[in-house]
Amino acid sequence: MGRLGLQLTLVAVLFNLALATPTPGSSFVTVPFVKKAHFSKTAAEILQKDLARLDNFAARFGSLTKRAVGEVPATNEDDTYVVSTQVGSQTFSLIVDTGSSNTWVGAGTKLVAGSTAVNSGKAFAVTYGSGSVSGTEFTDTVTVGGLTVTKQGVGDGTRSTGFEGVDGIIGFGPVDLTEDTVSGQTTVPTVLDNLLAQGVITTEVLGVSFLPESGSDTDDTNGELTIGGTDSSKFTGSITFVPKTTTSPYSEFWGISVTSLSFGSTTLSSAANAIVDTGTTLILIPQAAYNAFLKAAGGTTDSTTGLATFTKEPTSNFVFDIGGVSFTLTPTQFLIPKAQYADFGLTGNNFFSWIANGGTDTADINFIIGQKFLENFYAEFDTTNSRVGFATAI
Repeated sequence: MGRLGLQLTLVAVLFNLALATPTPGSSFVTVPFVKKAHFSKTAAEILQKDLARLDNFAARFGSLTKRAVGEVPATNEDDTYVVSTQVGSQTFSLIVDTGSSNTWVGAGTKLVAGSTAVNSGKAFAVTYGSGSVSGTEFTDTVTVGGLTVTKQGVGDGTRSTGFEGVDGIIGFGPVDLTEDTVSGQTTVPTVLDNLLAQGVITTEVLGVSFLPESGSDTDDTNGELTIGGTDSSKFTGSITFVPKTTTSPYSEFWGISVTSLSFGSTTLSSAANAIVDTGTTLILIPQAAYNAFLKAAGGTTDSTTGLATFTKEPTSNFVFDIGGVSFTLTPTQFLIPKAQYADFGLTGNNFFSWIANGGTDTADINFIIGQKFLENFYAEFDTTNSRVGFATAI
């Protein structure tokens, strides 16, 4: 692609997985999880992976050429969060992806069709930028977070690339993202769509609570998903909601309008559209805003990693104005902890940022709010009311 990359291989696995238990005073269940990271690659590939994902988004919908309420644990697996999901009688670790909408298995554990599985005979194929999958579409019973849906479309991924260490994806994006992914079928209802249609949940809402690692820790308890409702124990204050944008191609995803970006007293960008995506690790911002950020913070782009780097630690906050509310990242939150440099293959005394250059393609997609923002805020993806909400995480 001609872009330097960074792979912060945050590999995490479920720890002390227990049976879901009801949370006192609520109707939902929670399962604790822990992120355990195994860093097998240097810090030279995750930016490339994220930008490949961004380019795939833009190429699909823009003009850019490709360059009851249940809760379930989410664990960071190879720089993505995964949940334990049952398909038929099998259990799979599936990537939680709000940037796509198909559910499929087979990248690791292979699908063994049981008595509840029905082979549709239709081919399915999805491209994700840094990976792809193809195979045959089935319908089967799917259980996630103690909630069960029947006759769910599930792809049997007999051929896949770019998904080492996971079994596939559970897609929580808008259903239109499944268009033309299964032969002879316009779209494939998502897991949330079917949970609502079958009366398992009464509102089509996904709550996301991710938390960052502390210092050099690689095994912090780091959150959960809430399906079909809001878990007020995960945030303080109220949720600020903004409608899904109607501006294409952001409107095809969980796209929202960001009123402005600022660093300290410097305004970096006026209104711009962004995709909120659990499948992207970094925070990718438009190039003009990125360049203004470097100038205001005294930084440069590191020639080895492609990340923003600083010889002196920035002291100002990075602020997203969304829906008239300031969502603030302190330097501690937008900088990679030095205690984790060895894990990520970073060296020296410079400071590096989770905020990176999303490019200049303003008519396409160059702004993605990824995990490193979401790890500091509770996020709610509300299909019923076509909106996205944020609140300060506890």
